[in-house]
This record gives sequence, structure tokens and C-alpha cells, in this order.
Amino acid sequence: MYQFNSGCHAAGIFKQSLQAAVLLLAAMPLAWGDDTSAPVRADSHAPIGVMGDHMHKKGEWMVSYRFMRMYMQGNRIGDDRVSPETIATTIPNRFFGLPGQPPTLRVVPVQMDTNMHMFGLMYAPSDWLTLMFMGSYIEKTMDHITFQGGMGSNVLGDFTTRADGAGDSSVTGLLRLYEQGGQHVHANIGISLPTGGIKNSDQILTPTGATPSPRLPYPMQLGSGSYDPIIGLTYTGSGSAWSWGAQWRSVLRVENNSQSYRLGDEHRVTTWLSRLLNNHVSLSLRLQGMDRGNISGIDPLIVAPVQTADPLNQGLQRLDLGLGVNVAGSGGLRGHRLAFEINIPLYQDLDGPQLESDWMLTTGYQFAF
Repeated sequence: MYQFNSGCHAAGIFKQSLQAAVLLLAAMPLAWGDDTSAPVRADSHAPIGVMGDHMHKKGEWMVSYRFMRMYMQGNRIGDDRVSPETIATTIPNRFFGLPGQPPTLRVVPVQMDTNMHMFGLMYAPSDWLTLMFMGSYIEKTMDHITFQGGMGSNVLGDFTTRADGAGDSSVTGLLRLYEQGGQHVHANIGISLPTGGIKNSDQILTPTGATPSPRLPYPMQLGSGSYDPIIGLTYTGSGSAWSWGAQWRSVLRVENNSQSYRLGDEHRVTTWLSRLLNNHVSLSLRLQGMDRGNISGIDPLIVAPVQTADPLNQGLQRLDLGLGVNVAGSGGLRGHRLAFEINIPLYQDLDGPQLESDWMLTTGYQFAF
């Protein structure tokens, strides 16, 4: 029998984070008081999972921190769930014919946890331009089952791979295009910087029982290894108690990295609706569609009978639902914000087999001055 306990661990962390966030968000408006001399609307920022959603006035700065946790469990091909045994006995190994490579996939991922710490800095040199820098630190773990030998469904054992370190960074300019009567439009133009590692390795368990430490497959690497343009467009609007917005954002992979491959282009379209409870607190509902292409090229050191080593098992289309809370300070805590959002997939179609997404939790703090 094979068993993993990290699913229960992840669910426990999620429950604790949710309880802490609710208690903190409920208490903070009372601590901040109800200063309406210069009210700041909680919904003047988008849900915390949206990046580059707002601009600043000339001379303003903002620092931010986001913690994002993603949990994935189970596999899909297209939009159909598939068992590890089916993958191990029926899905061809693209590396079959190379030394030691069996005809089908014999190592199957069953669960993945990703923690991302994101650090942001924004500055407005003018009213029509806001500059934004984002950096990150990422921690990944992936649990696997190894099936014995070259055929059949007998389980040899299980193992977990880990990778952590800096992720890719980005520099983006937000350019104001339109501002009138509560309606705002700006362009997002930037570049992703290859500060994340693409040569991480860890110990694995092979179908023969060996335990080498090869280069990890693509989902366990921390960056792209390439300089990638970022383009997008953001619209926001507001009324007396409601606000809304939409954003398109794309990362375009235009060059191969030093390991002879490039990640697939990534496109996101999102729209949201927020409702003020009072000036301090707003609730939000968000939909996000994501399209990610497969990898072009191949890293010659990523060769293994596992789905994550195949560049053509990386593409996906997904639709997520997000529920969030924004809290804005006033008085002595004016400029401080806390936010929380949970995202759950409504639909996912994977160029698989691939691990499916279960949920993503984002919490954040922002301070403008």
C-alpha cells in the first residue's frame, strides 16, 4: 500500500489560515476606528490575486508581500481523471529506446504543494506612469509512486522531491490610458527576469530500485531561464458601493534558455466584482481563465519515465472562481491593507497526464506612502 499524509497536512494548514484570516479581518476595523475625514475604500484595489491592477499618484511608493499556497492532487488527461495504475500501464514513455527506459511511464506524481512568497515594490515617477518590481521565493514538493520493473501495476515504493529558492522576477510599467468618472484604463508592459533556477536536482526512486539524484522535471524547476515580455491591459470602475474590473495579462516566451527549451506562452483573463461592507472592508467575486502552452525544445538532462519529464505534458486551459476579502486601514493605519482570496477551479483541461489543481490560497499585505 502507498499512502501520503501531506493532503491532510495541507487541508489543516488551509483551515488554520482561513480561521486566522477571518478573525484578523473581523477585528482590524474595530482597532482602526471609523475615521471618515479622508476615507480610503477597501475596494480601490483588486482582489489580492490580481497583479498590476492599480496605479499611484506622482511620488507615491507601495511595498507589498503576498503568500500563495497551491495544492494539487490527482491526475487528468484532458478533463478526465485518471488513476496512477492506468498511467503506469497504458501511457507511452517518450524516452523508450534509450538505455534503461521502459515502454510506459513507471513513475507517477500524485500530489504537489507549492508555497510562494512574493515581494513587491511600486513607485510613481508621474501621474501617468507607475513602475512595479516583483520578486519571489518558491518552495515546491511533489509526491510520487514508483511502479516496479518495466510492466504491470505492482508498486515498488514512493518518494518526494523538493526544490526551493528564488523564482523569476519582473519589472513592469503601468501606463495610464484613460481616467474619468470612476472609470480607469492602463496598459501593463514589462519583462520577466530569469532569476529562478532551472537546474535543480533531488533524489528519486527508479523502477529498478536505484536512488540517483538527477535533474528534476520541468514543474519542479523554479524559473523559466529566459527574458520574457509581459503585456496586458487593465480596466477598473466604481460606483457608490460596488466596484468592478477586468484584466488581460500575457507572458510571451520568445527565446530558448541555456538548457535548450522555452516554456509555453501564458495568457490570463480575469474579471471581478467587489461590494463594500463599509469603507474598511469589501468582499469580492472573481473569475479567471488561464491558457498555458506546452514547452518547446527539451532539456537533454531531463530524461525519465515520468509524465513531468515530457515537454508536451505541460499545457492547460483552466477556469477558476475566486472569493476574497480586502481590508483598508484609516487614521493612524492609513495606507495599510490586508487581503485574502481563495481560488477553486471550475474547469480544467490538461495536456496530460498532469496533476490537477485543487485550490490556491493567497494572503497579502500592502503599505502605500
